[in-house]
Amino acid sequence: MAGLLSRTPAVIDPPVVERSRDHVSSPALEFAVESAAGVKIALAVGADRVELCADLAATGGVTPTLAAVDAACAVGLPVHVLVRPRPGGFTYTDDELEAIERDCLLAVRAGAAGVVVGMLAPDGGPHTEVLRRLVGVVRSEEPTAQVTFHRAFDAALASGVDPAAALETLSGAGIDRVLTSGGASDCMRGLEGLRRLVELAREATAGLEIMAGGGVTAALVPPLVGAGVHAVHASARGRRVTIDEAVASAIACRHRDAVTQLRIPPGRREARSPLDFTDS
Repeated sequence: MAGLLSRTPAVIDPPVVERSRDHVSSPALEFAVESAAGVKIALAVGADRVELCADLAATGGVTPTLAAVDAACAVGLPVHVLVRPRPGGFTYTDDELEAIERDCLLAVRAGAAGVVVGMLAPDGGPHTEVLRRLVGVVRSEEPTAQVTFHRAFDAALASGVDPAAALETLSGAGIDRVLTSGGASDCMRGLEGLRRLVELAREATAGLEIMAGGGVTAALVPPLVGAGVHAVHASARGRRVTIDEAVASAIACRHRDAVTQLRIPPGRREARSPLDFTDS
C-alpha cells in the first residue's frame, strides 16, 4: 500500500482476544474479492465476510491498494485484507516483513476487520517469532482485529511439517484461523485432510478455526460443511477474473442448505451422500 508508516516499536505479548466460539453449528462463508463491487456481490448473496486482495488470477493474490481497502470497508461487510507483498514463496526478507507489518496496520486503521498473512521460517514451518510480533502489533492497534494464516500452511505441510505442531504454533502466536485445502492441491482432494485438521484443532488448540479454501465449487460446499470446517472460502470467479454473482449465489445457496442440514436432528435428515457432486 502507498504511504507506509514509520517502523513501529516492538510489542511484547499484548492480550489475545478470546477465540472460543461455537463454530461448527454456524460455519461462515467468505468470498475472495478484489474491489468494493465484489464486496457488494458478497453482501447481496449473504456472505459473512470477504477477503480483499489484488491480482488474484495472475498471482494468487497480493496486497490491495489502500484506496481499495477504504472503498471495500465502506460497503458494510467485514473485510479481511490479504497482506502479501509479492507472489512466490512465503519466506521473506527483513524489508518485506517490515512492509507486511506496516500494511497490516494501514488495513486495520482503514477499518478492516482483520488481516490475512502467511510467513514461513527457513525450516518450512510457520515463523513463530514474526507471527507473534505481527499479531501483537495488529491487536495493539485494534484489539478485536482478527488474523488469518493463509495457504502458506499447505506449503508448510508439503515441506513435511507436522500438522498438529503447526496448528499449535499458530494458536500460540494468536492466529484466529487457518485457510487450507487440507494439504492437497484443492479442497476436493484434501477433504480427508481437512477432517483431520478440524480434529487436531479441536484437540490441540484453543479455538483455532479451520477454513477450507482452494477450488471450492457449489457442489463441494456440503461435504466441506459436513467435514466440520469452521468456514468455507471461495473465489466464485466463473468465467470472470473476479467474483461472479451467479456463481457466488449458487455457492451461498448450497452453504445455507448445508448449514440447515447441520441443525436438523440426524434421524430426520435427507438420505443423501455428502459426496454428491452432481451440481455444477
